[in-house]
Amino acid sequence: MRYTRRKFLKTLGASTAALTVFPRVTLLGDSLTSPALEKSRSPGSCDFVFFTDTHIQPELDAAHGCRMAFQKIAALKPEFAICGGDLVFDALAVNRPRADMLFDLYKTTEQQLDVPLYHAIGNHDVFGILTKSGVSPSDPLYAKKMFEDRIGARTYYSFDRQGYHFIVLDSIFPTEDREWEGRLDDAQLLWLATDLKSVAAPTPIVVIVHVPLVTGFLGYSPKPAGRQKYNTYSVENSPDVLALFEGHNVIAALQGHLHVNETVHYKNCDFMTGGAVCGNWWHGSRMGFPEGFTVVSLREGKISARYETYGFKSVDPH
Repeated sequence: MRYTRRKFLKTLGASTAALTVFPRVTLLGDSLTSPALEKSRSPGSCDFVFFTDTHIQPELDAAHGCRMAFQKIAALKPEFAICGGDLVFDALAVNRPRADMLFDLYKTTEQQLDVPLYHAIGNHDVFGILTKSGVSPSDPLYAKKMFEDRIGARTYYSFDRQGYHFIVLDSIFPTEDREWEGRLDDAQLLWLATDLKSVAAPTPIVVIVHVPLVTGFLGYSPKPAGRQKYNTYSVENSPDVLALFEGHNVIAALQGHLHVNETVHYKNCDFMTGGAVCGNWWHGSRMGFPEGFTVVSLREGKISARYETYGFKSVDPH
């Protein structure tokens, strides 16, 4: 259902008190400190890796490329890692056996990381929503259910580490005509508003999202051919999301999807779009950005990052 900012604000005022809030996620290896103690702690030091758009598949030597990237990440010994989505290529338009195989391949390969791992959902991780997949909406793993089942994670949630609050968002909105748009739906916006209310104002917040909230990409990239029915380059209702961040110490948003390495500084927040593990979909560099991942350092409430490559050589750079 299409959604307006006015409608959201009206719904928020009426519904927040009755909203059921998703619990924070604690993964194996996470700090066992209680949420209350975490929020009262001054932000400390934290090093992790943000990688995105692995697009794993058996073709184009992609599984080998992912193993190379994961081995290099593991050698850096980060405290944890976050995947920004598009784990597989592609669940949108394929049948159940192919999608099952791709998720199996990713799960096997990710074991190379050997660190606590968090995931965001990407558009290519949504199962069977394109009609050419031949998948019925009655399939028990249709759309985002396969991701939740195979990855063992909600599509949006939050967690705390070392005095920082992390919010993982779901930016993929399946449309009624079996396409998709970059958008946060009503229920998620209500959840986000409630989650932010539980965080003390000075607490530094890091947001993770697949489709960018803020990007300059369309200002320098080749223009898309033809008229686009839906916005698939950025989050269409990003102004509503950004409005919820007002009054909170959101220091960064880690984004994926576009396969470029870009940072836009807007309202004291660094919107960092990370280059892709797969580069140009396993065909070499993408617009001059090679295959790689982002190493993130948090120090006393401030963030810095660097982009690292891992030496993959495409078998088909054309």
